[in-house]
Amino acid sequence: MRIDPLYILPNLFTGASIYLGILSVTYATMGRFQLACWLVLLSLIFDGLDGRVARLTGTTSKFGVEFDSLADIVAFGVAPAMILFAYVGHLYGKLGIIISGLYVVFGAIRLARFNVTTNQKEPNVFIGLPIPAAAVFVVSWLLLEMGFFQRHFENSNLISHFLLVGSFIVALLMVSNIRYPSFKKLNFEKMNFGKIIVVLMIILAILFAYPTFSIVTLITCYVLFGPSRALYYLTKHFMERRK
Repeated sequence: MRIDPLYILPNLFTGASIYLGILSVTYATMGRFQLACWLVLLSLIFDGLDGRVARLTGTTSKFGVEFDSLADIVAFGVAPAMILFAYVGHLYGKLGIIISGLYVVFGAIRLARFNVTTNQKEPNVFIGLPIPAAAVFVVSWLLLEMGFFQRHFENSNLISHFLLVGSFIVALLMVSNIRYPSFKKLNFEKMNFGKIIVVLMIILAILFAYPTFSIVTLITCYVLFGPSRALYYLTKHFMERRK
């Protein structure tokens, strides 16, 4: 049976995402936590490329969808959980084990629900926090703790507590019904090309100057957007019923 070489390309990106996730776990066990976190963020790039390449080349397939989900659970589920446990979770005994384990389990549930409820078209919104966003939240805050907080604070127990609590919260958000915006359906044709370039250059400059702070700020705003939006509509609905 002849296989179109184009079908291999997007799956190579997916395989690279898995491999980077395994490398991240490996370096975490060796105590090289910063490198492990950056490998998870690098894996995010390959995860974004595989789907887009498949759509551009017309090589989407059921195999690719399932392969991508398996890659996500390794790179954005197991890897961040292992880094979290190896860096700070083990200090809390069984609690650290429980939170790290639940993060992976809830991430798997999130992916399974997405696969069975989403059709072939890209969704306008995500139901529940996407697992890549949850992974970026965990590893970016870990990077901030390893850099900024360790340099400026002698006692970082408070941030350690926050890392565990925050990871548990994003795990719950993954299996929640809270809506999050999807940027996969942005219509660039209606946007001003010049303004887009200017905004992108500013974002890239800030990322270059303050990479960790920029990533932490962006992903934290995204994570908080869902509950804030839900709270706004609940409050609005409650006020309308009282009238």
